[in-house]
Amino acid sequence: MELKPVGATVKTPAAAFTGDVYLTPIHTGTGPSRMTIALVRFTPGAHTNWHSHAVGQTLHVTEGVGLVGTRDGVVVRIHAGETVVCPPEEEHWHGAGATTFMSHLAMLEAKPDGSDPTTWLEPVTDEDYERANTSISPS
Repeated sequence: MELKPVGATVKTPAAAFTGDVYLTPIHTGTGPSRMTIALVRFTPGAHTNWHSHAVGQTLHVTEGVGLVGTRDGVVVRIHAGETVVCPPEEEHWHGAGATTFMSHLAMLEAKPDGSDPTTWLEPVTDEDYERANTSISPS
């Protein structure tokens, strides 16, 4: 058994996020585990750029209401207690709704060689984010 101290919370880089987003690392696996877990907190309107993960990503919402969108135009509203599984290589974005905070646990695996599994892409356009907030019913 190993008890780990709480990691320092950092503000995420503006190159990959819109708005104020804070990340607290929880776990980074060491062989044979490749699991990485982080608590990510989004302020209202904040969200990721488009991105994908080589081995997929699981998001478990711990607080608030947010959105997850995919390239085919599907957007789901996510609530505290719900979990979203993004399959390997699926281009997606996620973040808070326009008027709500949202926090989630982001869980993903490093590539088999240990390298970063995330491919960061372009920002979500303001128009696409606005459309995502209005195209699904608030709940």
